Amino acid sequence: MNIYTTLDPETLEQPELHRCLLAAIAPRPICLASSINTQGEINLSPFSYFNVFSSNPPILIFSPARRGTDNQTKHTLENAKEIPEIVVNVVNHAMVEQTSLSSIAFDKGVNEFVKSGLTPVESQIVKPPRVGEAPISLECLVEQILPLGEGPGAGNLIICRVILIHLQNEFLDEKGQLDPHRLDLVGRMGHQWYVRASGEALFPLEKPQKEGIGVDQLPESIRRSSVLTGNELGRLGQQTHFPKANEIKALHHSPAIQKISFKGSPENQIKKLHQMAQKVMKNGKYQEALRILLFADQL
Repeated sequence: MNIYTTLDPETLEQPELHRCLLAAIAPRPICLASSINTQGEINLSPFSYFNVFSSNPPILIFSPARRGTDNQTKHTLENAKEIPEIVVNVVNHAMVEQTSLSSIAFDKGVNEFVKSGLTPVESQIVKPPRVGEAPISLECLVEQILPLGEGPGAGNLIICRVILIHLQNEFLDEKGQLDPHRLDLVGRMGHQWYVRASGEALFPLEKPQKEGIGVDQLPESIRRSSVLTGNELGRLGQQTHFPKANEIKALHHSPAIQKISFKGSPENQIKKLHQMAQKVMKNGKYQEALRILLFADQL
């Protein structure tokens, strides 16, 4: 049975390809970009084609795509060509509804700050104002605008160099660093879905050691385990060394191991030992889990 649906972008209608890509590449951070034209007309619009791409120099890129319905370019793009200055405002949950309101295709010259009720705050260096409600605002100079096509849905990369960063103090921790729990950021998913980066959605992940043993060095019985998950194998592969042979052999005298290793078929014993190792890993005892798994491999 074929477990994949394979799509060729060349055969899809633009709206269908657009929906697929935006649902697949997610979550995406949201850039609420403020811009201004030579007539002094301010525009505020959100974009989820957005990320940071360099810290030296500090570079952000977002992309106002051509409208899929009529191939029109966005006012943000037109403004950036006239006055190459942008403020990138980061969006959190407290302002997501107002941000969504600013995405409406208002007529040219309509100020989305007014329509959305968001507060314009004068920037220190660039001409466009920043958003007072945003936890983070980055004043930027436009380094380059790179059009990716001429048809509906074609992006226009606006490459911005950050020249000033504003952080609201209430979102900083005791060390003066941005606290993800306080920030409560949101991201764009596919269709009408968003994601909220807070609560149980946040989890720490320790950076692996460069000298980790790697999953490839684990015995096949462990790699092919019907119990262990890919994440658990990944954590085992991050261990810097294997337990010593005498440490593995010592498990023969463990009452908990004896209850398992001398009962039932070898397959059932191995499964139960893998389940035991899995429980041990949940408590962060990865070397102990590796000992149990290597013991099971010798049965």
